[in-house]
Amino acid sequence: MKRATWGWLLLGLAVTLLLTASLTMPRAPSGLIDVTQLERAVQGGQIRSLILTPQDNTVALTGRYSDGTSFQSRALASDPLLNLSTLRARGVDVTLAQVSRVNWLGVTSTTLTVLLILALLYLLLRQGRAAPENPANSFGRSRATVVREGQVKLTFADVAGCDEAKTDLTEVVDFLRHPERYHQLGARIPHGLLLVGPPGSGKTLLAKAVAGEAGVPYFSISGSDFVEMFVGVGAARVRDLFEQAKKQTPCIVFIDEIDAVGRKRGTGLNGGNDEREQTLNQLLVEMDGFGTTHDVIVLAATNRPDVLDAALLRPGRFDRQVVVDAPDVRGREMILKIHARKKPLDPTVDLALVARRTPGMVGADLENLLNEAALQAARNGRKRITTPDVEHARDRVLMGPERKSRVIAANDKRLTAYHEVGHALVAHLLPHADPLHKLTIVPRGRALGFAAYTPKDRLHHTRAALTDRLCVALAGQAAEQLAYGTITTGAQSDLQQATGIARRMITEWGMSDTLGHAALAQEHESYLGGMTSALNVSEHTAQRIDAEVRDLLDGQFERALALLTEHAHTLHRLTDTLITRETLSAEEFQTVVDGGTLPDLERSDDAAQGGPPALGKLSPGGA
Repeated sequence: MKRATWGWLLLGLAVTLLLTASLTMPRAPSGLIDVTQLERAVQGGQIRSLILTPQDNTVALTGRYSDGTSFQSRALASDPLLNLSTLRARGVDVTLAQVSRVNWLGVTSTTLTVLLILALLYLLLRQGRAAPENPANSFGRSRATVVREGQVKLTFADVAGCDEAKTDLTEVVDFLRHPERYHQLGARIPHGLLLVGPPGSGKTLLAKAVAGEAGVPYFSISGSDFVEMFVGVGAARVRDLFEQAKKQTPCIVFIDEIDAVGRKRGTGLNGGNDEREQTLNQLLVEMDGFGTTHDVIVLAATNRPDVLDAALLRPGRFDRQVVVDAPDVRGREMILKIHARKKPLDPTVDLALVARRTPGMVGADLENLLNEAALQAARNGRKRITTPDVEHARDRVLMGPERKSRVIAANDKRLTAYHEVGHALVAHLLPHADPLHKLTIVPRGRALGFAAYTPKDRLHHTRAALTDRLCVALAGQAAEQLAYGTITTGAQSDLQQATGIARRMITEWGMSDTLGHAALAQEHESYLGGMTSALNVSEHTAQRIDAEVRDLLDGQFERALALLTEHAHTLHRLTDTLITRETLSAEEFQTVVDGGTLPDLERSDDAAQGGPPALGKLSPGGA
């Protein structure tokens, strides 16, 4: 039982005991009579006993009649009735009691009872006023998580891959440490900074690092915590949040996913939610209420800056946008080193190589990759994380878990091998394609096999690079056509990828010879809350776009088929080797392409046959 519960029980027990004692105290006898009645009773011999208690100039009389009934009375001390000799002569047993001015037991019991009842009422009122679990009391209160000054241990040293963003935030840290330096010069520090970047890129981590570097309190809340079904609750929570923040200046207020409450007004989306608009209006008012010497910095994070209201982004509110983009190869290496601090890595693990093989991954992805590697090492009973563990984790993160229990027919296995070798061989032959990292026909996720590459970090893609990418994507189906004289359902995902690239080349990037350098597709916000791309063209132009996409894809398919036909011998040798080994590294692939041989392994029957067998029943899903 909690300590507070024991306290309430003890307090209630004490009040109960005092009330019981007060109620069970001996009461004064009943039956009050005046002096005349007393005198008549004495003269009539009706009084058995009498107790005299002197009190100043009077005497309190307590007695009993002959029948045992009690009575009370009071008389002056000089009254002849109180003559002891006369009373005793009438047969009255007279007793002279000691003087007692105050009933201390009764006074003490009553006083303690009153004090305990008042204390009980005070505690009940205080608990009811401060209890967060009471919906009636906490409905309009902020739900922000408050981290006190000095409790944030995260610093910029624990964040990597976003050096430019850290540089932008260094000024904020300096202001929070030395605000008087800026106030003396009349400088206005930005009221708010918007952290923009893809999910998992480290926006929340950066906000915590700012608070840790500056050593100031940190208020953290999500944009969805403001919005309720009742109009006005979100605005009340915004007011309460900033009232709390102003009491602990200098401090940082971090609002994650601010697009949940800061979307453009008047778009007709989300049913014209009045609650969201009132919450946004209150947020705008609170940020406008900062003076030039304010010491509250508002940091907000979003991956959708395009849907935010213009009033929220104007100077004086969110003055700056700090881009926290996906890290480059050097940034990924630094992120991996940070996450590897508390993990026992084998000296053979090359984090620089892992960084080169994980393009497009953000900090959360890289942390998950090393965690999966640690889990794999633990499952295998190793004390250190080895290079195979990291490779296994990379494949699992990108493609899903291995499906070793899936039974694959020999024909399907060979078909998958031809498909994947077609991708890898064409990528090897084209000048702008990414270099191969690994080739496998071990099923993972929904794929029966895959070819993994080591892409280069590019800021711009040329038309030649994109057409080579289309050719590589269609090479798997071209290899099926060459080996079996037909195509299968295994190229579904390849066709989707290739079609998307081809359509964007023509409609968005102006890479069409016939349609010219025009952006024919425009993005706009859909009624479902996301961004969608739609063509803004005539029906005739739309038909030309479809024809252009088809011609581009057909041309790259024929190009891949011609390359594979020219190197058909290499295609068959690679396929036989892949069926035998199931996985080929880049070095082993190059050895086979150069005409070399790999160490002999036990070969399966279908691999020993050399040529492609008749096409058997295909498994559903992409190869």
